Amino acid sequence: MFERRSELPGQLESRVSRGSATTEFLSANLNGRDLRDTVYVTANPQFYQNQETIDTTFHKVIQVWQREGWDEEYGTVLPETVTKYANRAAEQYPNKRLLVHYMQPHYPFIDSATQFDKQHLTGEDRTGNVWDKLITGEIDISPDEIWRMYEDNLDRALPHIEKLMTELDGKTVVTGDHGNMVGERSSPIAISEWGHPRGMYTPELVTVPWLVFENGPRREIRADDPSTDTENVSSDVVAERLRDLGYAE
Repeated sequence: MFERRSELPGQLESRVSRGSATTEFLSANLNGRDLRDTVYVTANPQFYQNQETIDTTFHKVIQVWQREGWDEEYGTVLPETVTKYANRAAEQYPNKRLLVHYMQPHYPFIDSATQFDKQHLTGEDRTGNVWDKLITGEIDISPDEIWRMYEDNLDRALPHIEKLMTELDGKTVVTGDHGNMVGERSSPIAISEWGHPRGMYTPELVTVPWLVFENGPRREIRADDPSTDTENVSSDVVAERLRDLGYAE
């Protein structure tokens, strides 16, 4: 999908992710690492939710999904918001690497008010997980339609990603933490699978894009003591954000 839809500058290859879900990706790539030379700008609450079990130290973590970064209408963080926060971080921390975590093309689908999205947009049904409902047949929609919504979500994000990567100096890599099953047959249990369950490492879930873009000389990067100005968020707010993003309860 990325190869078909993206016109971002750079050299596109692929890589195999070390996880089939965000929590696995974060644990596999961050655990045990000293990342005081890095600022993590994230629209995803999963790092906050699992910070006690992921042993890493960033210089700064900017939780975009907290407070004003969260869009109540769509139940997600919009890509333009992430780019705004990331640009601000680049100015504030010029000698740090940036790890910028957009939500899109991840569910929810921003511009698709379909039956699939009804419970998310109206709040009529906040129970269960949308992907589980597709597996059980509670929601009936074709894989082609889901792909179209994913493509729309990716298209919605790409201009904002391009804006960021072309304004940053040095080397930028655009990739994904995991893929998504859209009705393909899983293994070893041969059922039509939807979503991105942990512990399932099919090609659809772990093959991700790897786009490398060079934009002038690289910045001088240095490690500094971690920032201490963190903000605590109620567990109820975190749980609600995760539900909105389609994570299982």
